[in-house]
Amino acid sequence: MTKRHGYALLAAIVAVIVAISTAIYVGVAADDGGETTAVVGGRTPHNSAAPASVGTWVGAWSASPAGSEPGTEANGMAGRSVRNVVHVGVGGTAARITLSNLYGQQPLSITHASVAVAATANNAAATADTMRRLTFGGRPSVVVPAGQQVVSDAVRLLVPHGSDVLVTTYSPTPSGPVTYHPQARQISYTAEGDRTEDVSGAAYTGQTPYWRYLTALDVLSNESQGTVVVIGDSLTDGVTSTVGENRRWTDVLGERLHAAGSDGPRYSVVNQGISGNRVLASGLGRPAENPSGLIRFDRDVLGRTNVKAVVIALGVNDILRTPNQTDANRITAGLRELKRLAHARGLRVVGATLMPFQGHRGYRPYLEDTRQAVNAQIRAGKVFDDYADFDKALRDPYSPRRLRSDYDSGDHLHPSDKGYRRMADIFDLSDLKGSAPAQL
Repeated sequence: MTKRHGYALLAAIVAVIVAISTAIYVGVAADDGGETTAVVGGRTPHNSAAPASVGTWVGAWSASPAGSEPGTEANGMAGRSVRNVVHVGVGGTAARITLSNLYGQQPLSITHASVAVAATANNAAATADTMRRLTFGGRPSVVVPAGQQVVSDAVRLLVPHGSDVLVTTYSPTPSGPVTYHPQARQISYTAEGDRTEDVSGAAYTGQTPYWRYLTALDVLSNESQGTVVVIGDSLTDGVTSTVGENRRWTDVLGERLHAAGSDGPRYSVVNQGISGNRVLASGLGRPAENPSGLIRFDRDVLGRTNVKAVVIALGVNDILRTPNQTDANRITAGLRELKRLAHARGLRVVGATLMPFQGHRGYRPYLEDTRQAVNAQIRAGKVFDDYADFDKALRDPYSPRRLRSDYDSGDHLHPSDKGYRRMADIFDLSDLKGSAPAQL
């Protein structure tokens, strides 16, 4: 072989190596902010071969782990596939999930997990060709220790804005109790055996009003530049809103931000409401069920993906639930501490006034005095950077201690679908812009 032929052969070999390396390269975008280029998936034959995408990781959906599911203490969901149905307010080209075993007393073994776009709303069947097998550190199975959580690898998947997404897990062994979110206002499904990658929903004959294990779904998005996290109680959780219709006020807020496009902040909205939640006090147990806003703020707010602004809608349960907190200064001090924690991360904080509840079984005149005192401090600018006046927007103008009748679900505390929409409609989107005020 001549020297010239040797150089030619060497050049050809190098070209082949470069071509093969380019073809098999997989870069998983796992950061929580900034613009990223992602070539994700490709670890199994089930993953998409779509081209690389440029975008930002944002929260598309989330739900706070609220406690341990009754009746699952011994076996968890052993031998069953759990198919959670979640609604995303922002689209993307890749997805990843977070699974929690916060309230488990033993390791949670997940041997198979998948994500897919639902064929239609409120359906256990997947759209053809969207089923993706999930991996964790490159492996199809994962063990989540008691009290901990795991984040999956990213997978290429075109997730349309406003779609339902199916996240399915299978655990073959006892792992109770199940960490869950009880007020989903969404029907999810279960099937016997490992039906994780079933595209058809035929095997999913079990129905549940809970979300189990799943606490977050992030997407790589070109539609959004960051995440707004709303921490609240049942009024944010959407109790009394129509099941399966995504009519919580945070859903409507997300729709407004999406419709505003470049005219408003390009943010997604994730809902971290827990029914019965309070600023100051937690429930029982270790870890505490229904943990207070102060306890869970770091996990449920600051721990979300690419957070740009925080909305706090808490305080009414501190007043209404036993033992009733009648010191308005203690409640507002707790709210200011949440603001301080957000400001330490450079995040702007928008709060909300406390809505009326006369007519509710827990109403007492002296509790109304506390609510008014809290609202007075919020309106005076002593608590948050900005605020949405939900009280003024939903109260009956002729009886301001009550919700207006068409905004009242009937229990005199929680809004109707129309009331939830009103909450979102009066929210000033420009309040979400910018960072925390400079500390002098």
